Amino acid sequence: MTATDRAVELVHAAARAASDKLATELLAFDVSEQLAITDAFLLASASNERQVKAVVDEVEDKLREIGAKPIRREGERDGRWVLIDYGDVVVHVQHEEERRFYALERLWRDCPTIGLPADVTGPAPTSSTEA
Repeated sequence: MTATDRAVELVHAAARAASDKLATELLAFDVSEQLAITDAFLLASASNERQVKAVVDEVEDKLREIGAKPIRREGERDGRWVLIDYGDVVVHVQHEEERRFYALERLWRDCPTIGLPADVTGPAPTSSTEA
């Protein structure tokens, strides 16, 4: 089983919205084989709490325009890691420090990635010190 077409559509729309607000290190995973509760994760980084909120607001606005409403939202008060659950897709917007500390991409590295549109900011280049 792979992520549904609707899940991929939501990932692409959310990634574009996050990129529009200068989120970085956007990465999407197809977690449908691993989780029964969702098809995809989108990870995005922001440099400060204010930017985390701006990214979250833009993602919600753009997904609402295509008929998606969040089921729940967590972490908004602290602005360090906000999770927006759309059922088919879960969007994680993390402060850069949380992104490095929790390293969700390592946790889900065995899952296939979902290609993002060319106009979206992708993962940052890896340094030669990373394994």
